[in-house]
Amino acid sequence: MGSTSPWITGDLEALALNHAVQALVPEHFREVKGRRERHADKVLNAVNERLVKEINYWSDRYIKLTDDMKAGKQPRMRPEMARRRVDELTERLNQRRRELDAMKQVVSSTPVVIGGALVIPQGLLAQRRGETQFSVDAQSRARIELLAMQAVMDAERAMGHQVFDVSDQKCGWDVTARPPANPDGSILPDRHIEVKGRAKGQSTITVSRNEIIYGLNQADKFWLAIVIVEGERVEGPYYVQKPFASEPDFGVASINYDLGELLAKGSTAT
Repeated sequence: MGSTSPWITGDLEALALNHAVQALVPEHFREVKGRRERHADKVLNAVNERLVKEINYWSDRYIKLTDDMKAGKQPRMRPEMARRRVDELTERLNQRRRELDAMKQVVSSTPVVIGGALVIPQGLLAQRRGETQFSVDAQSRARIELLAMQAVMDAERAMGHQVFDVSDQKCGWDVTARPPANPDGSILPDRHIEVKGRAKGQSTITVSRNEIIYGLNQADKFWLAIVIVEGERVEGPYYVQKPFASEPDFGVASINYDLGELLAKGSTAT
């Protein structure tokens, strides 16, 4: 991807403007115009309800005061005052209607390019460095995690354990494995297993703060199971008991662990 590539030596500003005019501006214009119109209509309904009610009140008041004057009565308010109030409210209503109508008149301006950025996918950089198994997209990560989960559950069943997938229960681990009872009837503790799948060639494992805290709290019941995935083939699972030494510092959301060091502490036989 050298500097002489046609796409980078062309008129990028013109391309950006053309894309903005054809794709971005119309959609943004419709969004803003729709939002302004809905807001203006909502305000207008409220204004109409309030001012029209006042106008009707003072119109009725004007009629009554006029009738009282014709009947020879001397009301406290002269009819002209009520009539003036009607005219003021009517003008205020018309003014608000004009203002809200103007709010709906959205005009699209010509877009202006004020900056640019070259975005290079991390996966592409990894590929250029020879890290061909880098999996950056969500679909690839999900596939690796699914293969890893299946490998761990198969391994646990092979050991005679009852297996429960609890990954969607947000309990701090992914698989609960329940060993069979001892010959004397005593019950062994459940195994709480956090599953981490990694593509072949990756060198770190990311563990969240909550996962580390759960691991520390569960002590001997907690196991970290690592599965290496290459295509449809899996290696492991490699089990690490008590993988974490200490709680993360305050404000630390996750920690990257060296995969090689964890594998060195792990074993396939548990």
